[in-house]
Amino acid sequence: MPDIKAALAENARAVDATLDQLLPLHNDVDTRLLEAIRYSTLSGGKRIRPFLVVSGAELFGVSRSFALRAAAAVEMVHCYSLIHDDLPAMDDDTLRRGMPTCHVKFDEPTAILAGDGLLTRAFEVLADPATHTDPRVRADLVVELAKAAGIDGMVGGQMLDLLAEHRELGMAEITRLQRMKTGALIAFSCEAGAILGKAGDGARHALRAYAHDLGLAFQIVDDLLDVEGDADVVGKATGKDERAGKATFVSLLGVERARSQSDMLARQAVEHLAVFDATADPLRALASFIVERTN
Repeated sequence: MPDIKAALAENARAVDATLDQLLPLHNDVDTRLLEAIRYSTLSGGKRIRPFLVVSGAELFGVSRSFALRAAAAVEMVHCYSLIHDDLPAMDDDTLRRGMPTCHVKFDEPTAILAGDGLLTRAFEVLADPATHTDPRVRADLVVELAKAAGIDGMVGGQMLDLLAEHRELGMAEITRLQRMKTGALIAFSCEAGAILGKAGDGARHALRAYAHDLGLAFQIVDDLLDVEGDADVVGKATGKDERAGKATFVSLLGVERARSQSDMLARQAVEHLAVFDATADPLRALASFIVERTN
């Protein structure tokens, strides 16, 4: 198995270099907006979603430049969602990745526009011929990312999350919420490489199944970190869900059962990769990393 921490760090450097090129500072747009965008996008992070894109693309021999552009687009959407989630109207967070959130560092209107700018730039990147020579592939990427980020995915999941503060949810509802809010973008990240590589249905199904279990494991660990994590290590405030009265996997299952469930899902995710050879080892190693992480 590869050294997953080293592989994540190497991939993050490549993705950051791509983001730096795709989000340049220039004189014909207000500098403050671009500074807010770059602050929120180039401020670190494990770049797990871009890692999924690049690792998935390697399974099908996709050009690295194509993979990195798609990975950067996914990270733009992810960072946009963090900016908006942190706003006072949403989660009202003041710390992200150990740094002041965008609206704290700049202001709320700038943060809203920075998120909007990242979201729209992501689709501009995917639609550009530099991302793939085949226009059908580019169109498929745009459609699938739109689904993952939109009302049937991340945005819809965020709405359910807001409603969860005012009503009691059961396990099925929480699972649906997290599949939309967190899992949909992870699922796209896993499948983007297959789209770039024009892979067959069998390979795409295996990656979707892997993503399904990985996404739930990821969210359960997030819930555990909110209960047990050190805010200085996690890089953001903890204990928020309990204070808000939200039902989570941990509140319904308890800490030990939740941890056991995340471990089981990680093992299950790896089993879905049996159709791939050792090229999929980075994805296998990532599943273990997800459940062992401390931030």
